Amino acid sequence: MTSLISGQLRAEQSIADISETIAALPNKPGLTMIMVGDNPASAVYVGNKQKLCARVGIVSNIIHLPHNTSAKELSGVINGLNNAQNVHGILLQLPLPKHLNASDFLFLIDPKKDVDGLHPYNLGLLIAGQPGLVPCTPQGCMQLIQSVMPDITGSNAVVLGRSVLVGKPMALLLCHHDATVTLVHSKSRSMKEICQNADIVVSAMGMPGLLDRTYFNHNAIVIDVGITSVDGAIKGDVQYNDVFGHVRALSPVPGGVGPMTVMNLMLNTLKAFQSVAS
Repeated sequence: MTSLISGQLRAEQSIADISETIAALPNKPGLTMIMVGDNPASAVYVGNKQKLCARVGIVSNIIHLPHNTSAKELSGVINGLNNAQNVHGILLQLPLPKHLNASDFLFLIDPKKDVDGLHPYNLGLLIAGQPGLVPCTPQGCMQLIQSVMPDITGSNAVVLGRSVLVGKPMALLLCHHDATVTLVHSKSRSMKEICQNADIVVSAMGMPGLLDRTYFNHNAIVIDVGITSVDGAIKGDVQYNDVFGHVRALSPVPGGVGPMTVMNLMLNTLKAFQSVAS
């Protein structure tokens, strides 16, 4: 019998706590989101984040820049937000237009306002096991895993994908919780055999339908981070209908990791605000 790991349900529980905390604050956290160009998916994501900000009491603002924005112009916007006292969190919506290198601008954000947790300073704190702003998606995955298995000490965990956004920080979080971690990527050998021996599998490959039930044992907890649009529908890395019923627990796509990611953006913004206020 497979447990459905509902990210939507767990996110709602945390959103209620965040809202209660913010309601008691004399001043409110401020989050500014920067979007460059007119990517339709980005517009939807930013709009959803702004709606959730309104729900929890975060003051949000969207800076929408044209597609042909120069590196100098974008740098100026970020530097201005770094110095703005009423802005506690800065989010640069990705992807950027091809003429702009995302890393250059992510690294330009003040680490204390880096609510995506992608600045080298925050990633360094994560490596060192020190408190900091943790990338939202891995943080959400960890919360989903612990909703099924609160103590993962000694578990065999496999992370598929080695991106800075998900794979590498996910592996670090699992390691900090005393799991034995294998990081699998496009050059790895025997991926199926590695997954078959895992207690926990987090897939962030972005390859729809890559994984069927033959990749997992019956006791596996499977977190599907993959989000790919296929013929207008959102698909994960895992063949949900095939795998559900075969493993111990499985997160759906959509409704699994996505809501947890946005919730943790709210949580990181609150943390950034509290670090300034303390």
